[in-house]
Amino acid sequence: MTNIEDNAPKKISLKEAMKQQLMNKKQGQSGGTFNNAPVKSTKALKSQKTKKTNNQRKRTGV
Repeated sequence: MTNIEDNAPKKISLKEAMKQQLMNKKQGQSGGTFNNAPVKSTKALKSQKTKKTNNQRKRTGV
């Protein structure tokens, strides 16, 4: 009967679960994977000269 109890999933507290998740995350980052990087892709920057002018005043007649 002790064999069955040993194979059952062990109940852990929320604090321990958080610690395990943090350790897994740290190991993944130190392994050279950058999947959780803050910037995944960059947009091409536009020149300010090619920016459309705001013509709201002209449209509303103010």
